[in-house]
Amino acid sequence: MEEVRPKPGDPRYYELLEQLQAIDFVLLELNLFLNTHPNDLKSIEQYNKLAQERMILARQFQDLYGPLMNFGHSYTRYPFQWSETPWPWQV
Repeated sequence: MEEVRPKPGDPRYYELLEQLQAIDFVLLELNLFLNTHPNDLKSIEQYNKLAQERMILARQFQDLYGPLMNFGHSYTRYPFQWSETPWPWQV
């Protein structure tokens, strides 16, 4: 029996993708801040907490919809999923 997986386009797909984009934005901003404030413990703690949340969220997304990144940064199922569209940046 073939596994039935949600397809890009369902509401959960966009919800998870938006959450990932929001976390990525905050992580980028925190990274830039920490470049000039490397001893700010609260920012480091926030960065690490969000980095962990992002890993969990990315894993959930990839389990449901396939890889977020290529070149070995994400796992794939059989058949190779990277060739399936839409890619996350196309939605």
